[in-house]
Amino acid sequence: MATLETTLCGVRLKSPFVLSSGPLSYDGRALVAASEAGAGAVVTKTISRVKADNPMPHMARAAQHTLINCEEWSDLEAADWIEREIAVAREGGAVVIASVGLSPEAVRELVGGVAAAGPHFVEVVSYTEEAIVPMVREARKRVKMPLLAKMSPNWPTVVKTAVECVKAGADGITATDSFGPVLRIDVATARPLMGGPFGYGWLSGAAIKPIVLRIVSEIARAVEVPIVGTGGVVRGEDALEMLMAGATGVGVCSTPILQGLGSFGRLNRELAEALDRYGYNSPAAASGAALPNLVDIKRKDALTFDYCADECNECRLCVDLCPYGARHLEGKEMTLDAGRCRYCGLCASVCPTGALGIAGGLRNRR
Repeated sequence: MATLETTLCGVRLKSPFVLSSGPLSYDGRALVAASEAGAGAVVTKTISRVKADNPMPHMARAAQHTLINCEEWSDLEAADWIEREIAVAREGGAVVIASVGLSPEAVRELVGGVAAAGPHFVEVVSYTEEAIVPMVREARKRVKMPLLAKMSPNWPTVVKTAVECVKAGADGITATDSFGPVLRIDVATARPLMGGPFGYGWLSGAAIKPIVLRIVSEIARAVEVPIVGTGGVVRGEDALEMLMAGATGVGVCSTPILQGLGSFGRLNRELAEALDRYGYNSPAAASGAALPNLVDIKRKDALTFDYCADECNECRLCVDLCPYGARHLEGKEMTLDAGRCRYCGLCASVCPTGALGIAGGLRNRR
C-alpha cells in the first residue's frame, strides 16, 4: 500500500492531512486529540493581541458536508498559547503550526514569543489582502522556522499576492481560508443562522472545493513552494484531487467538525487506497500530476461512453437528467441517440454506481 508520509517545508508528517485553524484547535489538548486521530499536522486557532469575543450562534451546517460560520480568532489570550498551549500540543506528539494574525503590528508584537514556544511552523493570517505581505516580512525578520502565509479566496489578486508572499520570505502557502461573506436564513423565524453583523458568515466544506482547486493550481504554477490545499475535502479522492492540483499537504476543518475526529482515520485509509488505485506510491508522487493537463485551450476530444450493465442499479438518473433526452434505458439495456447527444458528460457524473463512465476518464466511485 502507498505510504502517507510526506514532508512539508522539510518537516516530516505521518500524513498529508492538516487540521486547519478552527474550532477543533481551540487549545493544546484539542491539537493533541486531532494528531492522535491521524492528522499529520495541526494548526492552532489564530493567535492575536486581543482574544476573540464570538457572536452566538457562530456555526451551523449549511448543506451536506458544508459549514457556515462567523467564528473569529482564538478566544484564549496570546499568553496562554505562548506559555502553555503550544507546549502541551508539542509534548503530546503533535506537529504544530502556530497561526498568528491579524495585522503586521500583531505579528511584530507576538511572533517572536510564539516561535520561542516551540511550534514546528508559523503561519500568518490576515483578513485583508494588503496586510499579508507586510506580515510575512515582519515574521521573516523574527523567526527561522518554516513560515506559511494563508491566502483567502475572497482576495481579487490572490495568486499575485501568494507570489509576493514568497518573495517576502514565505516558505509555503496555505490556500485557502473560507469563502464569503455569505448568508443563510432560518425560514421559521426569518432570522439569520449566524449571530454576527447582518447575519453574515463564511462558507467552508464541500461547496468551496472547486474554488480552492482552481486557486491551488494557479499558485502551484506561479511559485515553487509547498502548498497546503485547504477547502472542501470530504473523501480520500478529494484529497488526491487536491494533491494533483499542486498541493503538498491537505488542510481539513469542516469535515472533522461535521463528522468527528474519527474522519481523519477514514481519510487516511481512503487516500492510501486512492493512491494505490491510480498508481501513486506517496502523496508527493501525486502532487501536481494534473498541472500539465491544465492548458488554455478548449477541449473538443470525442467522448466514448463505457457502460457496465452488471453495475447498473436502474436508478435512471442518466436518463431522467439528460438535458437533451438522448439516453434511454430498458431494464439494463442502455442506448444513446447520437443525434441528440451533445456529449456534455453529465450522465456519467451523476451515475451513483460507476456503471456509466467516460472511456479513459470520469467514472464515479462513491
